[in-house]
Amino acid sequence: MDASDRLVAAEAPAARANDPLLLAHAMFRHRIEAAPFATSLGTFVDDAAARMGGTLLWRFIDAPGDTLLREITYAGLADATRRVAAGLAAAGVRRGERVGVMLPNVPAFPVTWLALARLGAVMIPVNTGYTATELAYVLGDGGAAHLVVDEACLPVVLDLLAERPIVARESVHVLGRPPEGMRTWESLLGADGDVPGPAPALDDLINLQYTSGTTGFPKGCMLSHRYWLTLARVAAGRAGDVRVMLAAQPFYYMDPQWHLLMAMTLGGRLVVAPKPSATRFLDWIRREGVEYCIFPQIVLKQPARPDDAETPLKRVSIFGLRSDMHVALERRFGCIARESFGMTEIGSGLMTPPEAVDMVGSGTCGLPSPFREASIRDGEGRELGAGEVGELWIRGPGILQGYWNKPEANASSFPGDGWFRTGDLFRRDERGFHFIVGRVKDMIRRSGENIAAREVEAALLALEAVEEAAVIGVPDADRGQEVKACLVLKPGLTPADLPPEAVFAHCGLRLARFKVPRFLEYRASLPKTPSQKVAKHLLVAERADLREGATDRLAMAEG
Repeated sequence: MDASDRLVAAEAPAARANDPLLLAHAMFRHRIEAAPFATSLGTFVDDAAARMGGTLLWRFIDAPGDTLLREITYAGLADATRRVAAGLAAAGVRRGERVGVMLPNVPAFPVTWLALARLGAVMIPVNTGYTATELAYVLGDGGAAHLVVDEACLPVVLDLLAERPIVARESVHVLGRPPEGMRTWESLLGADGDVPGPAPALDDLINLQYTSGTTGFPKGCMLSHRYWLTLARVAAGRAGDVRVMLAAQPFYYMDPQWHLLMAMTLGGRLVVAPKPSATRFLDWIRREGVEYCIFPQIVLKQPARPDDAETPLKRVSIFGLRSDMHVALERRFGCIARESFGMTEIGSGLMTPPEAVDMVGSGTCGLPSPFREASIRDGEGRELGAGEVGELWIRGPGILQGYWNKPEANASSFPGDGWFRTGDLFRRDERGFHFIVGRVKDMIRRSGENIAAREVEAALLALEAVEEAAVIGVPDADRGQEVKACLVLKPGLTPADLPPEAVFAHCGLRLARFKVPRFLEYRASLPKTPSQKVAKHLLVAERADLREGATDRLAMAEG
């Protein structure tokens, strides 16, 4: 224990000092928070290049051999981002301007992002599966003046520009072969690397990261250089001694962006897959020597192999795993698996320390992350005690600066004194470990009782035959709302394999009587947002009468 750690230990409250785990976490937080930040993402890239030089930084796997910048060193990234920044500046991109980036998992994505960071410009990541309508919304709402786009996405862009010239053709940079009047992204690499203007500051914007919009239109989260550097440092700190990381999610979501910065913080290597794949995931882990990843639940359904415990995995992040699955994952792969809680808006909010072996399978999201304070509040903003359920509020340096062009959302989400309302319901135990209960807006109010949809969904997902479950409220004149469950069964199964009476009986053994679904609907699929979350607002909007097509438990009993 160094002098700094001894100071933290001496100042720790008695309850924490008597709990070695909590004391260790307090010292971890202090060490992470004490180190100085780079002044911007551009400076961060240059510092990493000076430290690591010709060390390999990334490999984009399963990509064509002629993929530009498929492999790159730390020094190579610093040079490429300077050149592309100079090229973008020469093409008219100015400090503070927003630039849409509509690229798949190719090296041009992170190079463009970090080049924009050098310029002090702002990236709007765009889902490559967007329609012209969705593209028009994010570019129009964000006020994009430029667009970087993959050749494969051009049909949607051309459809949009034919109807509404939201971006000038000469301000479109195409990775591949551009139509007449547009520029090539590849030409940006030929610039001289002289980046004009003053360097951006730590709290300048770098991303307008649009949320998935499970309750309506997406909102643009205003994220700064400080946001990303904070998240990278926390992620690297909780990863420990790992050096090889896997990013299998699309870069237009936030995960691969912080994965890259995390790898650079650790002096490690990022392995980037073209897209998620449950069947190839473990092969990537073994072949590339991956030591850290976000572990998808669906991969656990892949057949076990005798050498699973010999994979190079050391630590993995998990989200929402059942208790038995969490325990089984650690046992099967011989790694440390920990839950956490984060959002686009806040980065890392809660984390479970690797030493918390007694919490494995508990479902906890953990303790407040470095740079974060957490509070559980009631509807009036009063702080609640241990065991009480309320909304999680988070504050600390480097959270979002607000929602772009959304004053009403900002007014409701920021109650004051730096706090941000997450919209998630939590409870906290006596030691300070947090447990997610559901969404504030995902509660069903039945006869005066609050029912968390997440709790009912967890009971339904415990059924072996169930692939997906979504629970919504159905208006009811007598009880206010009734509970409806929408189930997707595993491939090859039909309702005859899991009849309604079996579902209701199963729920009756695991839930209080008032929480057991009254209505049950079998579905081939559930509507999803672009980030593959269940879009419950679309489920609710599908029918004027949500009872239509559903089995009524009470009617069955009466029959």
